[in-house]
Amino acid sequence: MTRIFSLTVCVITILLLGCFFLWPIWEIIQGGFFNVDGQFTLGFFKIIFENNTYIAGLLNAITSGFLSTLLTLVIALPLAYFSHKYEFPFKKLLTSIALLPIMLPPFVGAIGIQQIFGSYGVLNSILINLHVIPPTCVTDWLGQYKFLSMILMNSLSLYPVLYLNIIASLSNIDPAMEEAAANLGCTGTKRFFKITLPLIMPGVFAGSTLVFIWAFTELGVPLIFDYNTITSVQIYSGLKDIGSNPFPYALVTVMLCFSVFFYAVGKGFLGRQNFATVSKAAHVAITSKPSPFYQLLLSTTFLFITLLALLPHIAVIIKSCSMDWYGSPLPNSWTSQNYQTALGHLLTIPSIQNSLVYSSCATLITLFLGISIAFVVVRTKFPGRSIIDALSMLPVAVPGLVTAFGYLAISQPGRPFAFLNPIENPTALLVIAYAIRRLPFMVRSTVAGFQQTSITYEEAAQCFGCPPLKSTLKITIPLISANLIAGSLLVFSQSMLGVSDSMVLAQKQQFYPITKAIYELVHMLGDGPFLACALGVWAMTFLAITIIGASTIMGKSFGSIFRM
Repeated sequence: MTRIFSLTVCVITILLLGCFFLWPIWEIIQGGFFNVDGQFTLGFFKIIFENNTYIAGLLNAITSGFLSTLLTLVIALPLAYFSHKYEFPFKKLLTSIALLPIMLPPFVGAIGIQQIFGSYGVLNSILINLHVIPPTCVTDWLGQYKFLSMILMNSLSLYPVLYLNIIASLSNIDPAMEEAAANLGCTGTKRFFKITLPLIMPGVFAGSTLVFIWAFTELGVPLIFDYNTITSVQIYSGLKDIGSNPFPYALVTVMLCFSVFFYAVGKGFLGRQNFATVSKAAHVAITSKPSPFYQLLLSTTFLFITLLALLPHIAVIIKSCSMDWYGSPLPNSWTSQNYQTALGHLLTIPSIQNSLVYSSCATLITLFLGISIAFVVVRTKFPGRSIIDALSMLPVAVPGLVTAFGYLAISQPGRPFAFLNPIENPTALLVIAYAIRRLPFMVRSTVAGFQQTSITYEEAAQCFGCPPLKSTLKITIPLISANLIAGSLLVFSQSMLGVSDSMVLAQKQQFYPITKAIYELVHMLGDGPFLACALGVWAMTFLAITIIGASTIMGKSFGSIFRM
């Protein structure tokens, strides 16, 4: 019975990911390498690499990915290490709020950045009031530093992903190894670089890869900043010609190839040293308590970085409570009406309902599929279990913009999935896109639960005649409910606020999810930007609750969800 179940899970997983992950990618590659007559050609890529605009866009995307990842690492690594090693005042509170920047899509935070650094934003208003600059000489900070603003926005939004990975890796180190190094005279900074850093390098690689891919393919932030010389926006601009223009296919293929290339290079340099300990930690690592001065310094560092990361969110919250915020440090008038209007607007009500439906369906799919895959991977010796484990994790490594574009390709008129064409109704494709993209989170969370739960409970039940599958359902599933809840919360919340899938696939207003509605509101005249901020605050509150709830349930193992 177990073998039949395992075979069924393998077949369903391969079919699902084959049809809605591998095939869309193949369609993209085909569209870039084959002309209308079906003949292989490199002409499209030759034209792309001879076009200065495309080359500039690709270089900007790569640079943005690298610099965003580097800045994210500079922020996340010290925070994770200090949190793991030391005690300091308000540690539990400060480490919890350090996760909050991930609670809102970067492009919503970009609205707040515009309010702060725009020509008539907060910074210029403060400088004018302090008589640092005259009122007639305001600086368009975003206009001059759009690219740097994008990097800063990406880093401050994504550092919690790397922070969680590093925390999880530090928790898996056997303290005896560091203690042995200390006994031999290797202490302080030397011990960190010689012992600790090599041991956590797989976690650093996993988190850095995720951050790079997200920053490399980020679509919302450059759209909000009106920064068009970047590959993601060039692809988005070419969607209207997808049926007849091969260049969007070629651009997406180039983006996919670079993502795979940089993943492989990173794996070679960062992921190859996977040092294994003899066993799990013999005892829990003991945090040390530094001097009062250093305790205060650690608390201040956490607070400063978190406040800096939350600055765009704070600006969004303030703008959502205002009626007029132009050329002054704070709004000229305050109101709570935006929140009521946002929940009653013709654009926002359907978008909230749509997102709830899409995300709920996607979460149910990933829950059942994630449990099944995790059971086969951890609890059976089925020959194909390593294949479906690797296959289920692949969507993490492929940019969401690539898969979303692939769904458009397989649903064009004349294709087998033309009946799913999002121009008519994107519901099915959005549910599938959300589920496929977030499946790795559920699989990792559930696999961690199975690995942490002893199989002896199931074996004892089987000794009394309970079949293996039934013993898992009756005994193990209740025991790993915390992992299932955490994984479901993460899948649901990330689906609710997905950007690339929503922006590309939702093309009719009646089917807009929340993120597409926010983007449309930002570009509306009048109170549109204020309503967008109010809707963003509602989304921010919801996601903050789910992220904190999931991390509280899983504790330090929450970071393993982001492990590739």
